[in-house]
Amino acid sequence: MAEFEFGCLPTAIGSMPHSDPEEACSIVMKHLPSIPAWPQLPTRSSRESMNVQFSEGFPGAVVDEGKIHIEPSANFEAELKQIYIDCEQNNSDKYGVSAEYAAGLHAFMPKIKKMEIVKGQITGPITWGFAVTDGDGRSALCDEALAEAMAKFLKLKAMWQENALRKISRYPIIFVDEPSLVFLSSTYLYLPQEKVSIPTERVTALLEEVFKGIEGLKGMHCCGSTNWSLPLNTTIDVLSFDAYNYASSLARYSDEVKSFFGRGGNIAWGIVPNNEESLVKESVSSLRDRLGEAVAPFTRNGVSFKQILRQSLLTPSCGLAGLPYEAARQALELVAGLSADLRGRYTI
Repeated sequence: MAEFEFGCLPTAIGSMPHSDPEEACSIVMKHLPSIPAWPQLPTRSSRESMNVQFSEGFPGAVVDEGKIHIEPSANFEAELKQIYIDCEQNNSDKYGVSAEYAAGLHAFMPKIKKMEIVKGQITGPITWGFAVTDGDGRSALCDEALAEAMAKFLKLKAMWQENALRKISRYPIIFVDEPSLVFLSSTYLYLPQEKVSIPTERVTALLEEVFKGIEGLKGMHCCGSTNWSLPLNTTIDVLSFDAYNYASSLARYSDEVKSFFGRGGNIAWGIVPNNEESLVKESVSSLRDRLGEAVAPFTRNGVSFKQILRQSLLTPSCGLAGLPYEAARQALELVAGLSADLRGRYTI
């Protein structure tokens, strides 16, 4: 785990509602100048939806109306084997994400001269493997060999992205997005559509395979309630979660969170809502109070309030692609405003 303290700086989860990548980059950089995140633009193209965006180049991957399935070619096994070879050799050059699949990333890169920190993101192996189906229409996670190849593929994608962002930033941080971890219990991940259970040990192994592709700062985001002990005990530097709606779910793992902070881990508190109805009710003051309630279980367990603030990021609760432009701007403005308030109030 890398030693790094963020001091409640603001950043974003990734997706924005814009179709113009230049416009999306401009608003992100305006409100999040300390840790800008390149914008994912699913409204611009279905190729920028979180699962399809990182499918480019996977053997046999076919995208149909925003869904991915695998149609093995005659060379399928050889192509999968090549992924393993490239992993062993750390050869990520041919695993890039093109502008066709990530216009926001390619518009973002030239705008950054040189920054201390920038944020990138990639879909994780559990969520990706859950969404991608094999020739029989089953989730690829059900096929251990295919799931492992997918994790190695995403590892190379993460490696490529980190190398690209390192050209513009001293400390790029790559977040692995895993909304499908909401299906995780204490002992297994349940796939409801398949009625199949996957042991937590295998879930951890797939996640760690991707994390191994990230040399520097690595994070993981889950926007629901889950068995938080699993991600807290991986090699991540930052745990990102929806603190606006699910703060109580993390509070149940107070001891694990205390240990995570103790070994230098950071929490990204998704304290600003990503829906219009909630956004109009909130202000910097109300969100400061809400954040105070979210961190209280950990201060009661012996973690100092100042330590929590030093080892925290602030974000929206999840992506902003589902919002109108003005509401997305308001969400970023609130994240930035809350950060400035806390950093000034407590001299972080």
